Amino acid sequence: MPKISIIVPCFNEAEAVPYFYGAITKQSDIMREKYGVDFEYIFVDDGSKDDTLSIVREYAAKDGRVRYVSFSRNFGKEAAMLAGLESARGDYVSVMDADLQDPPELLCEMYETIVNEGYDCAAARRVTRKGEPKLRSFLSRLFYSLIGKIANADIADGARDYRLMTRKVIDAIISMKEYNRFSKGIFGWVGFKTKWIEFENAERIAGETKWSMWKLFLYSVDGITSFSTMPLAVASVIGMLMCVIAFVMILVIIAKTVIWGDPVAGYPSLVCIIFFVAGVQTFCVGIVGQYLAKTYMEVKNRPAYIIKEEGGAGKE
Repeated sequence: MPKISIIVPCFNEAEAVPYFYGAITKQSDIMREKYGVDFEYIFVDDGSKDDTLSIVREYAAKDGRVRYVSFSRNFGKEAAMLAGLESARGDYVSVMDADLQDPPELLCEMYETIVNEGYDCAAARRVTRKGEPKLRSFLSRLFYSLIGKIANADIADGARDYRLMTRKVIDAIISMKEYNRFSKGIFGWVGFKTKWIEFENAERIAGETKWSMWKLFLYSVDGITSFSTMPLAVASVIGMLMCVIAFVMILVIIAKTVIWGDPVAGYPSLVCIIFFVAGVQTFCVGIVGQYLAKTYMEVKNRPAYIIKEEGGAGKE
């Protein structure tokens, strides 16, 4: 019997996990009867401070399909997804959020897409952002538009981590051992035949989002610097442009002074130019610093996560 592994990264999701467990078990029963597939649920506790782990332990004790991995601290969603992918035993693997913003009902369409249409991956993308603040929605669309043009990976607007993948896709993703991970980019970079399944945005079932505007900004910076060197090229172009402007300004000042006897202007304009050039330089150095920081973290060769506890399906 084919098996589908459901990976569920959790960070302080005690309120949402019971709703998710109820929804995914219901969907599993439907698919087991309709397609003859088995399921396993891998909850990855990303250092939660609430009762998330206790709740998952209870499910693992009574349901043989439930397994869990608990980190020693919060390592982030990317590390949690990687741990789930490495633990998955299924022929097909899906990543889903615990807040039910990834509708379990789509799993049927995803499974049929792979089995009947010959795709290696069926991925979900939101076509609406109902319920999101307008500023956040605008910035998200701007990010996907930008990274879609400069990244060497297929990242659609509104793309979610929610997708169903075959074992060969999972093996390719796991083979990428980089520390700085941006899964949406990795999913697209490994290639394979992917079908995008559209759905309308669903609001969180319970609890609060862990993604502030600042965290989303840092996430977008990680995504851009992980899958494109375009910022470095932009910094180089800005540097050359500033040199050309400075050279032209020098010629203008010499001409005004020597030919027309116009004295050089005072310090206010000079101070403004200095501040402007210094700002551009700092910006460019910051871009280089982002890439250097990533290199620094990679060469340390630290593990992406540390497991404190595992359980379920025969593990104690």
